[in-house]
Amino acid sequence: MEQSENIPKTESVSGNPEQSSYRQIFKATSLFGGVQVFQILIGIIRTKFVAVLLGTAGVGIMGLFNAPLQLILSVTGLGLTFSAVRDIAEAYGNDDQTRIGQTVMTLRRWSWFAGILGMLVTASLAPLLSKWTFGNSEYTWAFVWLSITMLMQTISNGQRSLLQAGRRLKYLARASVWGSLLGLLTSVPLYYFFGVKGIVPSLILTAATSLILSWFYSDKLEIPPVKMSFRETIVSGKNMVKLGLVITVTGIIGFLTGYILNAFISRTGGVDQVGLYNAGWSVIGQSTGLVFAAMTTDYFPRLSSINSDDKKITALVNQQAVMVLLILMPIIVFLIVALPLLIRLLYSSAFLPMVTFASWMVIGIILKGLVWPLGFIFPAKGDLKVFGGIEISAMIFNIIINILGYMFYGLEGLGVSYIVGYVFGLTITLYFAHRKYHFVYAGETIRTFVISILVIITVFVLSIFSNGAVRYTIGIIVLGAATLYSFLELDKKLGLKPVIKDFVSSAFRRKQI
Repeated sequence: MEQSENIPKTESVSGNPEQSSYRQIFKATSLFGGVQVFQILIGIIRTKFVAVLLGTAGVGIMGLFNAPLQLILSVTGLGLTFSAVRDIAEAYGNDDQTRIGQTVMTLRRWSWFAGILGMLVTASLAPLLSKWTFGNSEYTWAFVWLSITMLMQTISNGQRSLLQAGRRLKYLARASVWGSLLGLLTSVPLYYFFGVKGIVPSLILTAATSLILSWFYSDKLEIPPVKMSFRETIVSGKNMVKLGLVITVTGIIGFLTGYILNAFISRTGGVDQVGLYNAGWSVIGQSTGLVFAAMTTDYFPRLSSINSDDKKITALVNQQAVMVLLILMPIIVFLIVALPLLIRLLYSSAFLPMVTFASWMVIGIILKGLVWPLGFIFPAKGDLKVFGGIEISAMIFNIIINILGYMFYGLEGLGVSYIVGYVFGLTITLYFAHRKYHFVYAGETIRTFVISILVIITVFVLSIFSNGAVRYTIGIIVLGAATLYSFLELDKKLGLKPVIKDFVSSAFRRKQI
């Protein structure tokens, strides 16, 4: 095995396991945060080219193709990309070479099955998809051709799960970056030469590029050879599919609750209110979602690899929570202060009524920072009943409280209900985690959360009762204090000052040369 490239050591050179763990969290977050920023930029550039070369019709057609295809992919994919990470990471954590080989083979065979299923479902539903999506049968053959992307994306996702489970972070990052870049470079010429007719070939070529790259990097891994019959593969994959189906079902319920809420807002307040709600969600979700998505890449396999040791799980969850809170706090303060400017920049002054709603919502994000690392315990343990029960209960509670919040107080009520939803989620998650696995939040985690929430509430209140130059002046001062606090706390855990000094010194020496 390529240990230096693949699985990080549990201790640092200094012999401090806790500092090593914090550094691993920060390293993974920095790496995949950068990858996601790069992918977002590539997406913006791609959309710009589509808008210029194909016009609004091209942007609309791409969106109409992607929506049903992604829904089919999420259903027919059987949640394997999530559940496989858990099983493979657990095998790596136990250093069980035979099980590693068996689990990887199971994943690959089930990925082929799920991919073929997705392809057949898409092809068979092509006439209906064309009519439902575009209102005519003109795009039937387009959906038939695009059905092959279901197979390619499912297999590609399986290979990426293998890289994530084995914590081959550099390989995974390279596959993501090169996939985004090559997808852009191959798509633009098709748009230029073929116009709207180049959309389908570009989507197929992008999926093929992603598949080739994921296969290339996963093929670098030394997987122990094993022999398994297809019957053994089916038996071996049952637990993987069970967890995957729970993920799939919760994903479908989440999609439905989102649809119900948007439909309710539309009927009650009109499409303008839907636009304000979705714009606010987009600004807050994309800005803070990078942190959660980047951390998930390494956090879930790490947690799965130690899922039999409750003490280690408690320590890792607390470390992850502290890191999330410290990174999120200055981001949230910045968002609250800069929301009016961001809305004018990204949308227009017509969207300014969503400022208060988005400010309430962003307060809920700090609660998500506390409950999010905790929620991964149950899938890491393979505790399907509790995991599914918590997720479904939280979603049902959220849709009820969101509808009530909007019904009585409009968009502001919706922002407050978002906070209430996370309080409910935190309560039930913590209850079951403590009852089943004796989990408790460490004193440091509670202290970091209390300081974070006090700072955020302070800047929120100040932003409501101040405007213009006063708002931004006070906001900048609070933002500076929050950033300084986060930096000093991170420095205690990571030793940032020596790293920064070395970087500055080396840069200065290069200038001198």
